[in-house]
Amino acid sequence: MNLRDRIGVDIGSKLPLEEAVEWAARHRVRFIDVQLDTGANALSTIDEARATTARAACHKRDIRLGLHTASAVNVAEYAPHVGDAVERYLKAYVDAAVKLGAGWIVMHAGFHFTSDKEQRMLAGRERLQRVADYAERNGALILLENLNKEPEQAEVHYLAHTVEEWRFYFDAILVEALDMDRVEEVRLADCFRNGHEVHLPPGKGNLDFGDMFRSIEGNGFRGHYMNAFGSLDDMLQGRDELVRIAATAGIA
Repeated sequence: MNLRDRIGVDIGSKLPLEEAVEWAARHRVRFIDVQLDTGANALSTIDEARATTARAACHKRDIRLGLHTASAVNVAEYAPHVGDAVERYLKAYVDAAVKLGAGWIVMHAGFHFTSDKEQRMLAGRERLQRVADYAERNGALILLENLNKEPEQAEVHYLAHTVEEWRFYFDAILVEALDMDRVEEVRLADCFRNGHEVHLPPGKGNLDFGDMFRSIEGNGFRGHYMNAFGSLDDMLQGRDELVRIAATAGIA
């Protein structure tokens, strides 16, 4: 599969599930992420009939579907009742993935409020262990997304934005080392190095995508990429620009 085919689009909640599949097929996008939180795609709407139709459409159109949970849901929640609800939410995504035949579910490590980092990390890791066990028993694959660095002065910080934090979760969930053989999806957006969290189209920030492709591909990554910036049109145009940059950098 060539690089262009490996660059997908994070549709999120921009389109209903069925339209997302048709949109992807029309634009020859092979990989898509979809969120099932609200509106026409809410988890409660994914019954067996709808799932069967969507699964058949993906198969017919050769679309590889993934699900993406909301980063706003704090996987590291430890408050009574609220933490239980978070766990039910994550397991509901596993159930939906099985129904839809989705190839992966992107989850997060949660966030902390500076002073409670250790407590949050422990709570989140234990929850992810339980959800990973549930996913394994049901034949679903969970991907852990490393999130963005927040400004030092911010009270709220995403977890798993450093390699050290990432390993805290991976090593406990039967993973011995962090290498590209264990990476399934690389999310793409431009930004300003050491700046605040932004999701910009290629060329609007100062990220060296050529160097990024050389590094990631050179280290053996053979999974898919996922554009995550701007509108659907922005992500389509960005796909062509990224292929151009990669070719300039010597990536076939």
